[in-house]
Amino acid sequence: MTERPVRWYDVGLAALLVVLSLFGTGPAAANQGRTAPVLAYLLAVVASLTIAAWRWRPMWTFVVVGAAALTYLALGYAYGPIMITLALAVYGLAAREPVRRTLPATATLLAALLLTVSLGVLAGDRGWDELVSVSAWLVVPVAVGVVVRVRRDATAAVRAEQARRATSEERLRLAQEVHDVVGHGLAVIAMQAGVALKVLDREPGPVREALEAIRATSREALDGLRVELDALRDGSGQPAAPRRPTSGLADLPALVERMRASGLPVELHTDLPASAGRWPSGRPVEAHTVQPTEVPSTVDHAAYRIVQESLTNVLRHAGPAAAAEVRVAFDGDVLAIEVRDTGRGTPPGVEPGGHGVDGMRERARALGGTVEAGPRPSGGFAVTARLPCR
Repeated sequence: MTERPVRWYDVGLAALLVVLSLFGTGPAAANQGRTAPVLAYLLAVVASLTIAAWRWRPMWTFVVVGAAALTYLALGYAYGPIMITLALAVYGLAAREPVRRTLPATATLLAALLLTVSLGVLAGDRGWDELVSVSAWLVVPVAVGVVVRVRRDATAAVRAEQARRATSEERLRLAQEVHDVVGHGLAVIAMQAGVALKVLDREPGPVREALEAIRATSREALDGLRVELDALRDGSGQPAAPRRPTSGLADLPALVERMRASGLPVELHTDLPASAGRWPSGRPVEAHTVQPTEVPSTVDHAAYRIVQESLTNVLRHAGPAAAAEVRVAFDGDVLAIEVRDTGRGTPPGVEPGGHGVDGMRERARALGGTVEAGPRPSGGFAVTARLPCR
């Protein structure tokens, strides 16, 4: 793994190593009873300057620094700052290149350095302990670099998996929104169109009302669809500037009125505390217009969608004689929702088909809640949701 061309901090590191080589090579040689000729300084400075590219070209840096260090030791010069530069080059290679490239390159350089030092030992210029020393200058940094590389790759893999999961969850959320918005709108439009066709010749007044309801419902469905399409185009999953506020419990009265206008009798009841705002305990919700303040926005929106999808399913599947009842109440810190109808329902033991119920369950599960849906013993169908508000 390589990075883009030289950064300022790499230049600073190279400059620091140059200074260390110029002022440290001579004293290091003196401490070992040797002298440092001009060539020793030149090799150390060349190696130091090369470090400026250790992030951009780690293999190239490793080769140049390794060749300079090998020449330095082959000429019998004393250990000095060039060994620090060598360790950094080895670490940079191990931390940025795959292990399959790092280990052969490092092993080759280590073998060459050990051979050079061994020849010095046989010539009487060096001691056997220098074999351990030169090995440490390569083995330790390569081990540290490999560990850093492995951890970085593991972190990148985790982040990639998190990104894939977030994308999948966002696609599911958008699919649920489109399903609920468009499905509900088309169901209401179909019902209103059926009403208009039945009374077209006999009663022009109801026809006009039905057509106006169709126009309003289709406009609302299109607005909701635009919001979700904007989210897809934006790429972040959330539209930068929504065309309308997010639907919530405050929109339930309008939803109920729309369902009633479509021919579905709906009763709406709440049992929310007075401190929740516009929902006084025991009074019908239709008479109020302010959203409860104790319900988080995510729960507020999910609750609305669950009620909407439940009533849409009643409109589609319960039959012409069905009626529905919606109850919303606090049960401690949980918002409890129940939507039941008197329609045909489904036979006991048969799971309702389609994606509506699955979508409601996914919404509730994402908030730590639950949704149960199934036929009632006395007939009809019931959807019960419990959404934690804290």
